[in-house]
Amino acid sequence: MATPPPFMNSNNPNPLTQGSSRLPEDTVIYSIYPDNPLSQDSLQSLHLQILNAVSPFTTSYIWQHEPFTLSIAFHPFPHLKGHLRFGDNLNDEWFTVFLLFRISVAFPSVSIQVHDSDGEFLLIEAAYHLPRWLNPENSQNRAFIRRGKLHIIPQSALPNPTLTESLNFLIENEQAAVAPDSMQSVIQNRIAGYPEKAKLNTHSVRVRVPVSVARVFKHAPALISLAVEGFYDRDMDSMKHAAKMERFLKGGKGGEEEMVTVAVKMSRAMYAQLMQQRFQAPKCYPMPPKKGDLEAELGMKIACGFEMMYQEKKKEGEEGKGSGWKKYKESLEKSGYFEGLIPGSNEYKRLMENAEEYYKNSSLFSKTREMLNAPVRQIDEILSLPYSANEVKNEDAPPSDDDSWLYSGEDELNSALQDRQKEMELYELKRKKKKSKEQKDTGASSSLKGEDFDLSELVNTMQGFIHKMSSYEGAEVPNDRDPKEVELDVERFMKDVESVMKYQGDENVTRDMDDDGGSSDMDFGADSNLLMKAADESEDGSDMSDHEDGEDSFMHSYSDVMNNELKSTTLKKSFVHANEQTSVKNEGTSNATEDMDEEFSPVDVDVNLVKNLLDSFACQQGLPGPTSNLLGLMGVNLPKDDNKGK
Repeated sequence: MATPPPFMNSNNPNPLTQGSSRLPEDTVIYSIYPDNPLSQDSLQSLHLQILNAVSPFTTSYIWQHEPFTLSIAFHPFPHLKGHLRFGDNLNDEWFTVFLLFRISVAFPSVSIQVHDSDGEFLLIEAAYHLPRWLNPENSQNRAFIRRGKLHIIPQSALPNPTLTESLNFLIENEQAAVAPDSMQSVIQNRIAGYPEKAKLNTHSVRVRVPVSVARVFKHAPALISLAVEGFYDRDMDSMKHAAKMERFLKGGKGGEEEMVTVAVKMSRAMYAQLMQQRFQAPKCYPMPPKKGDLEAELGMKIACGFEMMYQEKKKEGEEGKGSGWKKYKESLEKSGYFEGLIPGSNEYKRLMENAEEYYKNSSLFSKTREMLNAPVRQIDEILSLPYSANEVKNEDAPPSDDDSWLYSGEDELNSALQDRQKEMELYELKRKKKKSKEQKDTGASSSLKGEDFDLSELVNTMQGFIHKMSSYEGAEVPNDRDPKEVELDVERFMKDVESVMKYQGDENVTRDMDDDGGSSDMDFGADSNLLMKAADESEDGSDMSDHEDGEDSFMHSYSDVMNNELKSTTLKKSFVHANEQTSVKNEGTSNATEDMDEEFSPVDVDVNLVKNLLDSFACQQGLPGPTSNLLGLMGVNLPKDDNKGK
């Protein structure tokens, strides 16, 4: 299996969007920004035009939880926004993306932003085709849909863009932000086939339900999504309502309710949710004596779902304790409102009652109550209308659609996995080609084995690697990096350091020494004071008369002090020195040996590099390790020690 690119391998759960950590895991959020600031009337006109443009695609579509909607927003500036909970039906999310692309074509003067709880899911979908500089940490406010294409704000233009900066860049430099063709192809392939594909996601099935449920279907077929959701997300409290069936079975008297057969349209995900869960029919619900009647069983599940949904929303509407109340309560808990009190205690109950009273008096309560009461009120209005049983009877309803897709999903899954595997292999192939090119640039050779291995090639390869610009992410030369981004005036820097050392030599040396010749509480060691002394001596030029340049005097003094401090350590023994060979040849000459002991001779960098790499490689004992991994990245394979153990 190929290694996924960095964009798909981030440990950051949600680094891509602001506030996305508060979203449910199954919600997609989208925003539509006009190029020019619009008045409220103009924004309302655009709102209606967009809804009219997408209505031909959405009229007959069965949404899993809620339909595609738009609302007007004024923060941070006037625009349109919306969100949609897609639940277990990913088709809803990609159908929404299709609608957004169609909107961008029909209205070329808008830019559209879309993300979900995973972040920039369009970029995640095209992860194997992203520019190398793009990662989750810098992707915020970069991905937009415009004129039917995906756009990415380039890092070279805006390193850390705000929303306003990105929108202005799209207006002024649209072509510079168009994403590569490979990314466009991936996204277009994902939404290819819509809206026809949306119709294929619909499943029609015959069910036997009470007349009251059939009446609701006749006037509001879209409520099937709430019924399935009520059944699928049921708990012990909601199941108590199903046991009574007070609303849809004439007060729970199933024998008095006529049963009819109707055809119901739902999404495939809804059908799977109904089919894959076992549920015992309530005692009050009239079931046929013959077991295995699929129409009756599905109808029972839908009717119970309607009852549970209706009663729960009615209860929540009366109390106003929907999602708004939950968020309000969570904010109180985080702010320390309950002060660590035990739930159920008298003081906790008192504070809870005060919070509920305030919430009921707030405008948020009225909005939540109206939203929760909407389906309840709609059902009540439908069931209050006069009707005739013959109006809802449909014994000649068309047969149910073939549901073999429910049991043959393995082939579809394997096909999707194979497509993803091919994409990964293509990405890996491109990565290897690029690595091979880099190896040629550094003069690396992977064919050096046995006696033909030349250690000088190892030195050259490492030097070429080091000379590349590098960061914590690896060594490479960024395509759009300005080489003059960081500049250092060495001459000015050395003058500043010298002035500081002179000042400390004049003011602090005498004061730091005590009467006994020892150091003060800020003691850095006796030898470190030589550095102060060297700087002080260089000031009057008494010991540096051979050097007219002040910078050279300082560097020589600094080098002498460092040599004196390191002479008493074992550091020099850990390196191979440039004149070590000469020392061996002249080992009979005591003066030469004494000179070597006195001086900290220069280090042969190349020899030490090879020696340390070979020592580290030998310690691996033929197993994977840091040295073989590092050299492998540069295309160098060290020969195995075939004589080991002989």
